[in-house]
Amino acid sequence: MRGVSRLFTLAGAIALFATMPALAQDTAPDGAIDGLRLPGLSTYAPPSTNLPLAQTGIGELKLTALMTEDGSEISRGIVWRVFSPVVGSDGKLPLIASAQGGSSVFHLEPGSYLVHASFGRAGATKRITVGDDPKTETVVLDAGGMKLDAILAGGMRIPTGKLSFSVYEADPDANGDRALIAPQVKPNTVVRLKAGTYHVVSTYGDVNAVIRSDIIVEAGKLTEATVEHRAAEVTLKLVREKGGEAIADTSWVVLSDAGDIVRESVGAFSSLVLAEGDYAVVAKNRDKIYQRDFTVEAGRNQDVEVLVSEAAADPAAE
Repeated sequence: MRGVSRLFTLAGAIALFATMPALAQDTAPDGAIDGLRLPGLSTYAPPSTNLPLAQTGIGELKLTALMTEDGSEISRGIVWRVFSPVVGSDGKLPLIASAQGGSSVFHLEPGSYLVHASFGRAGATKRITVGDDPKTETVVLDAGGMKLDAILAGGMRIPTGKLSFSVYEADPDANGDRALIAPQVKPNTVVRLKAGTYHVVSTYGDVNAVIRSDIIVEAGKLTEATVEHRAAEVTLKLVREKGGEAIADTSWVVLSDAGDIVRESVGAFSSLVLAEGDYAVVAKNRDKIYQRDFTVEAGRNQDVEVLVSEAAADPAAE
């Protein structure tokens, strides 16, 4: 399939989309049928037989999965689970059989079953009746993939270890919260998802360099999105003279231009990533307090030195 790309700006971010056949990672069942929502991985009942799963009956059932109605068969990465449609006394659906890979063949007793196929975070459920004769069924996942990355202003790369993404449902609930779908996703990791719109949060560092975007995943395609962070890395030092050695055992408080506490830490150095903007830093050492204002410019890493000779925040402390 030929790639298509387009550039757009959203919520302060630049996202680049490209489409191609989707591949990826992660697993989590999802789906509902006839108003019955399948349980999570830890909430179904274990099998009631000691015989190998999917080999306990005479009815042969072959299952295949497709990304889209007219797509090709998925050859790997599928997790199949076959449930009894009758809820047990414990309120859970009994798991009858399971398998992993691509197409799978099950041998089951004649009867009705709920078959669930999961492909990463995408899943689909189908009610199937098994008889004495071999049967083949296809499950259409209506799924795609998302691959995420981020850069700094000017196209500079961000260290992988300082960047992460979280994927949420697009629509908030009654309390204004969005359901978390995939937390702490590493850059350039493909996440398999049902087709639809998702709210993505990109975090550079662990303070306030955050970009939010709504991204659309199309069935049978891989959506690649790159966002631009307007932030920089800052290292704070308390020194006796410019370029001097950092003084140990220093307590740090970073304040926003509105006076809100952004970060607190202790040590000779305080290294952090901050979104562009104006800040104040307060350093305390041996009961003396010092303060300095500084500005963070996007993509410009810097050392911020607080001089001991400068006026203290509390003149009485001098």
